[in-house]
Amino acid sequence: MAARLVAVVGRKNAGKTTLAVALCQALARQGRRVMTLKHGHHPALVDREGTDTWRHFNEGGAERTLIAAPDMRVLFERAADDYDPIRLARQYMRGADIVIAEGYSRSTLPRVEIWRSTVATPPMVADAPDPSPWRCVVSDVSLDVPCPLVLLAEPDWIGRVAELAWQGALEVDA
Repeated sequence: MAARLVAVVGRKNAGKTTLAVALCQALARQGRRVMTLKHGHHPALVDREGTDTWRHFNEGGAERTLIAAPDMRVLFERAADDYDPIRLARQYMRGADIVIAEGYSRSTLPRVEIWRSTVATPPMVADAPDPSPWRCVVSDVSLDVPCPLVLLAEPDWIGRVAELAWQGALEVDA
């Protein structure tokens, strides 16, 4: 089964997480199975020193530690610094209809960019040597961009973004 992948990108503090969450909600309301990847630049602190899982993983040196609780699982895994969103989606996101990858601005994924007027720098698409991966730019003001522009003030702006993201996403075999 093929999954679709699209990246949500933008400058620092532009609203990437807020847009990714809204996009997930909109696609889920359409009955799509949505999963996400988040690119980070620092180790994630998702466990506390002294907990059983922390001890298994850190003191025990386990390659992988899985905590299984009601309605949730968390996997701690030692891995090479491989941030390839396509490989990660294939490995961890089986069964997804669409994977929203927040960040990954250097990947080859199709992208949806969020840009707000409070961010001083131009949109990322303006600096791109090739704007073809952009499916749209979401903004609070009108901009001249080489792809569809979706204004936050538009009625059902997120529905339009969801459609552009779905139609323009990269299809990969799981």
